[in-house]
Amino acid sequence: MTHPLIEFRDVHKTLGSTYVLRGTNLKIPKGEITTIIGKSGTGKSVFFKHVIGLLSPDRGDIICDGKPMSEMTRHEIYDWRGKFSYMFQNMALFDSMTIFENVALPLAQGTNLPKDEITKRAHERLRQLDLEGIDHKYPSELSGGMQKRVAMARALVTDPEIILFDEPTTGLDPIRKNAVHSMISEYQSKFGFTVMLISHEIPDVFLITQQLAMLDEGHIIFQGPPEEIQNVDNTMIHEFITGLQSPQDELTGMDTVTQGKQHYNQAMAQLKEGQAAFSIVVLTLEGMDKINDALGHVKGQTILKNFSSDVKPHLREGDSCSRHDLNQLMVVLHNAGEDDTRRFCFDLAQRLKAEHILNGISEEVDTLNVSAGFAEAPMDASIDEVLASAESREATFLEFSIK
Repeated sequence: MTHPLIEFRDVHKTLGSTYVLRGTNLKIPKGEITTIIGKSGTGKSVFFKHVIGLLSPDRGDIICDGKPMSEMTRHEIYDWRGKFSYMFQNMALFDSMTIFENVALPLAQGTNLPKDEITKRAHERLRQLDLEGIDHKYPSELSGGMQKRVAMARALVTDPEIILFDEPTTGLDPIRKNAVHSMISEYQSKFGFTVMLISHEIPDVFLITQQLAMLDEGHIIFQGPPEEIQNVDNTMIHEFITGLQSPQDELTGMDTVTQGKQHYNQAMAQLKEGQAAFSIVVLTLEGMDKINDALGHVKGQTILKNFSSDVKPHLREGDSCSRHDLNQLMVVLHNAGEDDTRRFCFDLAQRLKAEHILNGISEEVDTLNVSAGFAEAPMDASIDEVLASAESREATFLEFSIK
């Protein structure tokens, strides 16, 4: 097993009279997204500053790619910091610089790239975050949401190995919040950099993170896949998660992932009581990477929102639909075997309309492709087993175009 990219070993830190980190232990795997959650004031930002060497532990070790930071030379620490890009909560944009100058700054100061290449890369990041046409403006002329996207563009412009995000979606509307999550996930998957993310966006952030860590009073009290945190026997963790969850998925207007699992469990309980069979359908809006590249993540998430809105009226009475993944919905069809579910999918394929989903967003996209994987739930099968069956192309699987 390879060593973690970053590891905290019994790290303690006091700032003034405040004991912030109290024996913090955490392993950050390379090439994955790790999200740090916890109450405000629990030391998450202090944790980040230790990662990049802005703060040193009073006690304990931080291991950076196999080597303790305490044993690094000044030059090695400088090189370590060069692997990072970061976006802190206050964004740290320079008011005296234009938007273009802010985004291009890391390249202008930290590389020897020619001017035309710097210009090309900065413009590309601005376009990908739906920020075209504002190069000449200054941060004070933009809304808070647009300032966050500018800071995001700057964080990505150097193609870093590790990116730290401190509450990057605070204050954004659901479409732009999900656009930021989608962008982080897409680029992390495409380029393989390591992400450390501080967020309160629960459960939205669960859709993109491979590892979740909860920091409380200076200790990591949970570390593992996000789907496991709701099964932990810890009242405080459950209260924290429940307190932040929205009553519905903000982007799609459907149920949340958690509620989708609850609907599945309820249907399974009814099946065990001798009631009719039920099935699940996983609807995937295909080609979102290409849509995001062509139109930007904001318009991509708008399309996903409209897709969800167009699906909702065609659900049968008593069925439920929830967010399943970044570009997926899960439908629980009650009183439905395989034939009933197949008919539902074919009917849905006929009813969905591209003009409703695109809604004038772009003439560049005139057809949307959707896959519908479905499976009848066997007695006592877990939701993960049925989802795996539904999403397997060896099983029942339909693909159709919306025109």
